Amino acid sequence: MSSQPPPPQPQFKLKQRKAGLIREGLKPANERALTLPLSSLYAQRETVTKYEPEAFRDSLLKIIPEDPAEIEKYASILELNESKLDYKRYGEPVFELLIVGGLIAPGGIVEDGPRRNPFSIFAAEDSKEAVRARVDIINKLTRRYKYLQKRLEECMSHLLQYVNKFGENSQKLSRAVGRLITIQLLPISVLTNLMKEHLVKDGASLQFVTGVFRSYLEDQPIDHLSTILKKAGLDEKLLEFFPPGKRQAEYVARHFEAEGLKPLVDYFNKRQQTAVKEQVKSKLNEMFSSGTPQEAAGYIKQQIAVNNWAETDVVPIMWDALIGSVEWAGRLEQLESQIKTTLTTWGKVLAAFCTSPKTEIALMLKVQQMCYEDGRFQKQYRTIIRYLYDEDVVSESAIIYWFEKGAGASGKTLFVKQMEPFVNWLKSQDDDESEEEEDE
Repeated sequence: MSSQPPPPQPQFKLKQRKAGLIREGLKPANERALTLPLSSLYAQRETVTKYEPEAFRDSLLKIIPEDPAEIEKYASILELNESKLDYKRYGEPVFELLIVGGLIAPGGIVEDGPRRNPFSIFAAEDSKEAVRARVDIINKLTRRYKYLQKRLEECMSHLLQYVNKFGENSQKLSRAVGRLITIQLLPISVLTNLMKEHLVKDGASLQFVTGVFRSYLEDQPIDHLSTILKKAGLDEKLLEFFPPGKRQAEYVARHFEAEGLKPLVDYFNKRQQTAVKEQVKSKLNEMFSSGTPQEAAGYIKQQIAVNNWAETDVVPIMWDALIGSVEWAGRLEQLESQIKTTLTTWGKVLAAFCTSPKTEIALMLKVQQMCYEDGRFQKQYRTIIRYLYDEDVVSESAIIYWFEKGAGASGKTLFVKQMEPFVNWLKSQDDDESEEEEDE
């Protein structure tokens, strides 16, 4: 006799149980929760979301040493008690205690507590070594618990709004911020929090960023600083840290010079020159588009005098403006025609400011770089140089020097090969002239 499969289990047990509870005057747990008094629900919610930074502060201060000499023990306690003290919830108070030594109340006032953290940055001596020792602790803690880095940035953004309230401790903080930016724990964009009117007006912003730059330059060259300033968009906003009446180039240079930050003086002057050159290039672009050679030559002479430029400063600007003033065609025949028209029209202006071998080579290198970077001109280097030669902008000796040992690295093989027939022709012309002189 074959065995029969067991009958299917009833699918209504839960409904039966619920019906039974209702008959007994009870409700399921999830429905009973909905019938709790509102006061009980609010109490439960408060228990879950209660935020007590003061209690956190007291707990932290209770377990760390009181002797500032026990800094290694302090660092170890901070790392080992992350979970117990719940840094994830109290991330910002953690850094207020590590930096300022206590909790910050509205207005930048440090709240009274059992005591201040003796290992905070504010409690350190005002020296490079002492401040860095405290920063190293923050670095190790943040590298271990990576979620803290965002909280550090949030805390610092808040603190920087009160640098005018911290007195002498502001200098320690600026040193620490410079170091934190150097080791990439803070983005340099955090300094935008100093662009508050009240901080800028009384000079607090300027003094603070000066300290940050000094600290950064103790470890990194000015090129690194200029790079991160540019990435953060702060290179265009440096003057906004200066009080409104002191944003002239002369004052900026004097300020950084007096602070012993010569690299910043050079950097700022270079930026100013770059800005001026961009303005001149823009004006020349308009002149090359719709002006006359005489007008362009007059304007260039004026700018050379005003800015104390050499030919090697102005010729690259002229070239960029000239190339930028033409809508270049994509077809080869049209492109060569445009090159001829442009250089025969404006060649005499270029020649007027290209009067030394050094300037001629500088121009040839500029053209080489352009042809290397712009695919439309990669096969046109010889054509351009030939028309520059015809217009007496570059000389035979400059071309031969470039060909034999002066070419730049960018596309060197390609462009030297292009120029070889032209250079051979120049040399043959020179030989013919020599033979004629001998016959005479």
